[in-house]
Amino acid sequence: VTFIPAVLSLPAGSSATFFCNISMENDSELEYDLNWYKETNHSQGQKIAGISRNDLQRKTEKYLVTNHTGVFKMEILNLHQSDSGSYYCGLITFFEPNKVIESNRSHLVVTAAPEKTNPTDEPEMEEGNLPDHVKPVVLSILLFAALVVLLIFGYIAVLHRRGGTIPCAVINHPGGVSLQKEEKPTMAPVPTVDYGVLEFQVDQHAQVPQETWLVSHTEYATIVFPEEKPAT
Repeated sequence: VTFIPAVLSLPAGSSATFFCNISMENDSELEYDLNWYKETNHSQGQKIAGISRNDLQRKTEKYLVTNHTGVFKMEILNLHQSDSGSYYCGLITFFEPNKVIESNRSHLVVTAAPEKTNPTDEPEMEEGNLPDHVKPVVLSILLFAALVVLLIFGYIAVLHRRGGTIPCAVINHPGGVSLQKEEKPTMAPVPTVDYGVLEFQVDQHAQVPQETWLVSHTEYATIVFPEEKPAT
């Protein structure tokens, strides 16, 4: 009966795997049980798991034993530092039930678990210190922003020198001239027409009938209406 590996060192939280080999060439049909033991500080071994020849697997919350026909795989799950110690397997045959054939000892050392690190975390940069590959990009953005600001101030300065005039459209109305701010250059301004009252100067003949009035002179007026509105 052999138990390997001889020494195993693993961090806490992982699993430890040992193998117990049984060699019985002359008694291939012999029935037996296999126990798994742990001893701490050279004390008497304590049984932690067991399996028979005909069982394929035995599992508890802490230990797992798998039968591979003469080779038994023994695993300790979710290691803690208290699992450190010496382990071995013991063979018990039916014709000698009171005798245990022990294997050699294997020593397990469980170290502290490594500190968890987040791979997505990036190292913090010191304030005011940028990486070399970022500096040209930041400088280009600052120069572009400065150029835009200069162009805006230059345009305002040109308008100020011209008196602050704003492009306007001049519209002639019948009653005078007005200025209209050109908000949308693509739209043509629509003129409006103010209608007044036409008064004619005639002689007042209050006591003379209309048929006897004498025509002194005639005045004519021409009224022009926009083409959009029909004349009425």
